[in-house]
Amino acid sequence: MTNRERSTILGLTGSLGSGKSFVSSLLSQSGAKVICADKLAREAVSPGSPALNDIRTRFGDDVLQADGTLDRGRLGNLVFQDPASRWALEEIIHPRVRKRELELLGEYEGHPLIVLDVPLLFEKGLDRHCNHTAAVIISEEERYRRLRQERGLTKEQVDARLRAQMPQEEKAARASTVIDNSGAPSQTANQVNALLVRIFGENLPAPLRFLTPENHVPSG
Repeated sequence: MTNRERSTILGLTGSLGSGKSFVSSLLSQSGAKVICADKLAREAVSPGSPALNDIRTRFGDDVLQADGTLDRGRLGNLVFQDPASRWALEEIIHPRVRKRELELLGEYEGHPLIVLDVPLLFEKGLDRHCNHTAAVIISEEERYRRLRQERGLTKEQVDARLRAQMPQEEKAARASTVIDNSGAPSQTANQVNALLVRIFGENLPAPLRFLTPENHVPSG
């Protein structure tokens, strides 16, 4: 993976419940090309895929739903309690995701802003391929509220998942820009605009545009 002479690559990361996906959607609204590792991971384990077959072989039929699709909740509960299982899952999925990311970087070459949306951006060393990096952070109170209300996770499940990730304080320290998503969506949108100014200045190259109340996603 290499930097593109005519493209700026922004590495976007954030820990569980930070609202990284919301920030990613805002950047997409601004005209950026977004490569989402989570989306690619879901595509990699579609029914009948080699990756799903490998997961079934490694973890058994219990991680599949009745229709043959992956039971992400059950698998998540398993791997976040056992580091060896988590590493085994990463060995199955991550190489396939990295391959597709490379392909998309090639397809998007020449676009002014490509966003590499990767939860493990720093953990996997992918930040070295980026011109800029941004970490999305959130207050712990708001994180737990969102995860418990929107995803139905218990406090124990949230804690287990967070222990498997780099602390958001470390992500923030390593990123060139920090976006605090603890407040209203409009406040986050303003921070995305500030990030665009930091990268490009006040005059954005087409087809990029600043977010306004009319064109940004209303909720995260």
